[in-house]
Amino acid sequence: MIQTETTPNPDSLKFLSDKTISAIGTEEFIKDKEKEIKIPFVRELLNFKGVELILLSEKFLSVKKNKEVSWNELKPMVISHLNDYFEKNDEPILRESEKIEENAVSDNETVNKIIEVLDTKIRPAVARDGGDIKFKSFENGVVKVQLQGSCSGCPSSLMTLKQGVQNLLKHYIKEVNSVEAVQ
Repeated sequence: MIQTETTPNPDSLKFLSDKTISAIGTEEFIKDKEKEIKIPFVRELLNFKGVELILLSEKFLSVKKNKEVSWNELKPMVISHLNDYFEKNDEPILRESEKIEENAVSDNETVNKIIEVLDTKIRPAVARDGGDIKFKSFENGVVKVQLQGSCSGCPSSLMTLKQGVQNLLKHYIKEVNSVEAVQ
């Protein structure tokens, strides 16, 4: 049974499943890089009219669309695509064999603290809105992160980044001065 939830981004919708969608964590797929994607389910979904980006997580999938298609058109197609996949397959869409990127592990204690705060305090909140946040770098007091899924291009993402993520990281880690989003 697939259920949907709105996100703060009106161009993104979260599709929840009781079945495991991803066994390898959260991964984002963008229409512009469709030719590099080897997973048929993902390629087919990116080929739906108006789909720009999808984010697969353990129990949900977020779809970000453009303005040329409405949710009334797209929502039933995505639900049908997911239901069809799970009728024919018992395994998650993303399995261990499709692992794309390893988690950052560093010998830098500050970087490890940043990653821990992102993973334990921030990612769960961002996931509730159908998105994800990935650590990219830390240099001269500046943490660079990548917002994914529903958070990518969301009107309220800058506020989330500055008031939420930056304040939390500064609270827990004295070396952090600011947080910036990167592509």
